[in-house]
Amino acid sequence: MDKSASKNVYVFVEQREGVIQSVALELLGKARELADELGEQVYAILLGKGISDKAQECIYYGADTVLCVDAPELESYVTEPYAQAICQIVNRYNPSILLIGATTIGRDLGPRLSARLTTGLTADCTGLAISEDRNLMMTRPAFGGNLMATIVCKEHRPQMSTVRPGVMKIGRRDTERKGNIEAVTIDFDKSKFRVKLLKTVKEQKNLVDITEAKILVSGGRGVGNQEGFDMLREMAKTIGAEVSSSRAMVDAGVISHDRQVGQTGKTVRPDVYFACGISGAIQHLAGMEESDMIIAINKDKFAPIFQVADIGIVGDVRKVIPLLTERLKNRSK
Repeated sequence: MDKSASKNVYVFVEQREGVIQSVALELLGKARELADELGEQVYAILLGKGISDKAQECIYYGADTVLCVDAPELESYVTEPYAQAICQIVNRYNPSILLIGATTIGRDLGPRLSARLTTGLTADCTGLAISEDRNLMMTRPAFGGNLMATIVCKEHRPQMSTVRPGVMKIGRRDTERKGNIEAVTIDFDKSKFRVKLLKTVKEQKNLVDITEAKILVSGGRGVGNQEGFDMLREMAKTIGAEVSSSRAMVDAGVISHDRQVGQTGKTVRPDVYFACGISGAIQHLAGMEESDMIIAINKDKFAPIFQVADIGIVGDVRKVIPLLTERLKNRSK
């Protein structure tokens, strides 16, 4: 194919019920960096029903042009209409790069687009960069997080990547930025709409997504069991924090996967991160080392976690945490 005809960095701007998701803003910021390095522009793809008023936000966060598809077929996410819309946009505009958030929606949509556009897809990326020959270098964990692989799609366009939420920083919202908003019409083939969304049932959860939390109390193998995590939850309740964990505790069935921090979990950037009984394997550090302050508690004074910690406490986490919780409770009185 003629790769020289492909230009610009495109971002699928995921929205749910009219709310632009944080991962989309993160990707717009990263797309801005990549496009500036290439001397190209950033295009935002915004799909939905009644979402035209959200287009300006994409410009504030780095887009030069917003391609807005406002259609009743796109009111709620269903794979086929969304895939048709983006495929038609890609065929019409010929992007060089297409970025999608590695959310439940993005992980469903990305492979479908890749197959229809006959191009490659690097999934669940944690790093993006431009090579000397202007290809997109897409880095992701491999072999259970024990190896980082950098992948290049040299022969096909667009270069597609799904990117893990929380990995990229959200850029500054600049209300002075100017850009173009284009209303795009899609010719849907409704004969291929085999799936219909009949009803949406929301699970009631009191937990905050750990990628949104300002303070995280995270437990590792040293915490031990469910009783140990109850201790962490008590501390978290005292300081208004959320509880997360390392992979070891998820594998042990002590805590759910949506609470996991690390290469095979989520990437977090809280203001304060308590690493309790976590040794600090590189796979875990990759998911939390950008935290503003890291407080580590571990009885092994040689644990790697202390190399990245701002404050280190050498001691048994099961003895330290109750004392710390009591002290915090007294301070809050």
